[in-house]
Amino acid sequence: MKILVAVDKSEESQTALRYTCHLLEHFHAKVDALYVKPDLVREVADGSYAPFITKADLEKAIEADAGKVLDEIIEACEVCIGGKIPCEPHVGLGEPADEIINTANTGSYDMIVLGSHGRSSLRGFLLGAVHTKILHHAPQPVLILRNFRPIQKILVAYRGSQCDQGALKFIAPLFVQKRPEITILHVQETELGESEEFAQACLISGDETLRAQGHSPVRKMAKGNFVDEILKALAVERYDLLVLGAYGHNRPRYLKIISDEALDLVRLTTRPVLVYRDRPENGAR
Repeated sequence: MKILVAVDKSEESQTALRYTCHLLEHFHAKVDALYVKPDLVREVADGSYAPFITKADLEKAIEADAGKVLDEIIEACEVCIGGKIPCEPHVGLGEPADEIINTANTGSYDMIVLGSHGRSSLRGFLLGAVHTKILHHAPQPVLILRNFRPIQKILVAYRGSQCDQGALKFIAPLFVQKRPEITILHVQETELGESEEFAQACLISGDETLRAQGHSPVRKMAKGNFVDEILKALAVERYDLLVLGAYGHNRPRYLKIISDEALDLVRLTTRPVLVYRDRPENGAR
């Protein structure tokens, strides 16, 4: 498995890199850390630098930032290398979201990892523009990390779609050694006319998928609004990771756009979130 971790000057993005290495210990994987330098031509054209700073000064500052970030990446990569996970730093140039998505696609990466919170180019007050663009347009799973916390309890928001099934198959091998408690929660959306029989069938299907992968999941049912019930479960049970499919029932996966419910959950929870999306041309990974 190839993982692309997007890093910037923030402490949180460096934590995300270390977190990724911790997550993947005992798993055959390769981690690459990508720092996207600002495009000097774009910066000058946009006038996004102070008028009293010369172009040469701006270029020097950009290169100094890149050098500092690379040093921090190399230090963070030692955690990966210590766990026998190859980790290499890379530098891109341009608009962060576009460069991250393009690198992930051309490099055939299996997952993108982003840090969150603060005021850097990779973060916003709740969900920055870079995160949102990547969530909408990246064709692979995206893991958004808020803080470093051991993963002992996982909540899977499960609606029974093909995308949800893919999410279960994706996480199962990742955690086969760590053996966290995995809970499959299905929200019976009665306002949409969902029947009890359909809801129970969804839970059984998800349970069978994980058991076939060597896990013994906990099954839970709730009734009401999908987003509200998932957020309530996260608050009450203190799960360490939320897993959900990118697509809702009313948004086919070929549109390649994250559902409103999934986007709301990413925005509203403080927990790490893995949004699963499989490549349409390759099927589930």
